[in-house]
Amino acid sequence: MLKYGIEPQVTIVHFDLPLHLATEYDGWYNRKTIDFYMNYVETIFNRYKNKVKYWLTFNEINFCKDYTNLGITEALSRPDKVAQAVHHMLVAAAKTVIRGHEINPEFQIGMMINYSEIYPEDCNPENMWKRITEKRLRTFYTDVQNKGFYPEWKLIEYKNAGIELKMEDGDLETLKAGTVDYIGFSYYSTSVATVKADAKKTASNLESAVKNPYLKANDWGWQIDPVGLRIVLNELWDRYHKPLWIVENGLGAIDTVEEDGSIHDPYRIDYMKQHIIEMKKAVDEDGVDLMGYMPWGCIDVVSAGTGEMRKRYGFIYVDMDDDAMVIYIVHVKTLSTGIKKYVSLMEKNYKRIAKCNSFLIFFFY
Repeated sequence: MLKYGIEPQVTIVHFDLPLHLATEYDGWYNRKTIDFYMNYVETIFNRYKNKVKYWLTFNEINFCKDYTNLGITEALSRPDKVAQAVHHMLVAAAKTVIRGHEINPEFQIGMMINYSEIYPEDCNPENMWKRITEKRLRTFYTDVQNKGFYPEWKLIEYKNAGIELKMEDGDLETLKAGTVDYIGFSYYSTSVATVKADAKKTASNLESAVKNPYLKANDWGWQIDPVGLRIVLNELWDRYHKPLWIVENGLGAIDTVEEDGSIHDPYRIDYMKQHIIEMKKAVDEDGVDLMGYMPWGCIDVVSAGTGEMRKRYGFIYVDMDDDAMVIYIVHVKTLSTGIKKYVSLMEKNYKRIAKCNSFLIFFFY
């Protein structure tokens, strides 16, 4: 990557807690997992300190709430254990920032969260309050990792639920000293907040959402909202005044391979074009400090949300369906100048290449 002038950004943990830590240590509920994590961090930071500048501590940390991410078998029935595990993750993340800056002061270490806008259904104050409570499921994590302390409402929530966090001496100081350098986030769709029990639901990224009659949706019900991206960028910038990085954004769709091997995906082009337009407005008109933009993803992969291969995001088509697990043909779905070198490399190693008019964009300040 460095040879071709590509600046890497590395996510330290992406939903991949080692199984041994879950079965033998109860995952992140056990404080020892902080030490295991920091040993891992120390290793990769030292190994790549002259190659990688940008790091993310945990992928979509607000979705780390079940066994697969926390390693706690009772995650769904023991909110006290989940709260303790999350505390350990937040301390580990802060320690990572501190240690990273000691190893290489040039390191930029950020957090990563799924951050979608939520609109109140109408001007009913109850719906507005519903929006606030739902947004807190995200801002709790961004507050701690950017402000360096627990928000008051969260401490009251724990107290009312009978949850008493076990903190060691120095934890609060670590959180304060280890705030992140930037905020990385994924953005795909938006939702609506309402107190109506019978509100129409739809799907979203690893969670359900309330339908918005003003928005279109993809084949899986994820609501398409480019303006929502501009709103999110402004919210995060106004709240924290730290550089932002969109590290996931894309459209899951069913792509059709034509008889000549080509793939035409104008729907993906339009999705990304409209989001990039709003992103540019946030930078040029609103003054948001945006470090970069990364689409999800470069190649087709199995969808984490639905477990399907037919839900495709990539610019590179992988000839594999929901019934087959062998990758044997790769199609490149772009004519953009930015990956011509990659296309040339692929042509040497795969049976055939098909092209269509999608594109990939990266930019840095």
